[in-house]
Amino acid sequence: MSTTAERAEPVGTGRKPPSPKTPADLEEPGAAGSARTVVTDDGRLTLDHLDTLESESIHIFREVVAEFERPVLLFSGGKDSVVMLHLAAKAFWPGPVPFPLLHVDTGHNFPEVLAYRDRVVAEKGVRLEVAVVQDYIDDGRLSERTDGTRNPLQTQPLLDAIADHRFDSVFGGGRRDEEKARAKERIFSLRDEFGAWDPRNQRPELWNLYNGRHRPGEHVRVFPLSNWTELDVWRYIAREEIDLPALYYAHQREVFERDGMLLSPGPVSAPRESETVSTRLVRYRTVGDMSCTGAVESDAVTVQDVVIEVAATRLTERGATRADDRISEAAMEDRKKEGYF
Repeated sequence: MSTTAERAEPVGTGRKPPSPKTPADLEEPGAAGSARTVVTDDGRLTLDHLDTLESESIHIFREVVAEFERPVLLFSGGKDSVVMLHLAAKAFWPGPVPFPLLHVDTGHNFPEVLAYRDRVVAEKGVRLEVAVVQDYIDDGRLSERTDGTRNPLQTQPLLDAIADHRFDSVFGGGRRDEEKARAKERIFSLRDEFGAWDPRNQRPELWNLYNGRHRPGEHVRVFPLSNWTELDVWRYIAREEIDLPALYYAHQREVFERDGMLLSPGPVSAPRESETVSTRLVRYRTVGDMSCTGAVESDAVTVQDVVIEVAATRLTERGATRADDRISEAAMEDRKKEGYF
């Protein structure tokens, strides 16, 4: 015979209803990457912050594939493009990612990042198109800059690749927290027949409704990470256990200081006579052109260490480590108007 404690409680016994579930109760243990719900003050269930961002980005990827004929994703092997590729794979799982990747290779990229790029492309089984800046220098279409950086030289190869492959939408990893010109950008950003961006010609985006209309010759840049911050990106990398190039974590490296940044000596960034090379524990917050991308001193060797470090910083990764953004107050905006990322 069942004991009293084992029998079902009859209705109307005055027994208290079960207590509301806490956010921890609502999460499935060990379900990395699964949606997490939280309870609001008024008792409603909602997605947590990262899942809200993820859901928005996945919606953007699916919207673009539904609206456009020939999308492409800009992929450099940097953390933002890696997160974009991860989101795209989620958006169309269990099918393949339905568009190719495009990388503009300056010839000054970190070798570790190029090796990572090729490995990820092979693992994901996606097609990679590469536009090479060196080809443009060799045939005279572009000339080396006096400051040695090739980052601004990426614009023409990018626009030519878009035109040659007839890409009508281009996914980019720009975020509004990075730089003030990018803060003006809409998620769907129209570019004219010359690839130029007009900040006055931005369309309203109400209720997540995106306008992808464009004339022949024009294309649309799409930014699925617009509403993410650097901290959001790193928290998502930690939650999803996303692999990144080792440069993003603290390691011993020879560096020299120039204009408040730590540059790595090499063929494209040689120290001047007055600049001393020393070995320090550093990591990179962004991995662009070696000649203009600086490291930061850090002891963050794990992704959780980086999350804590980024949460405490008050300077964006571009402001802290990119010399090409210091050319003028409007350096980024001027390049975007010419067709830059």
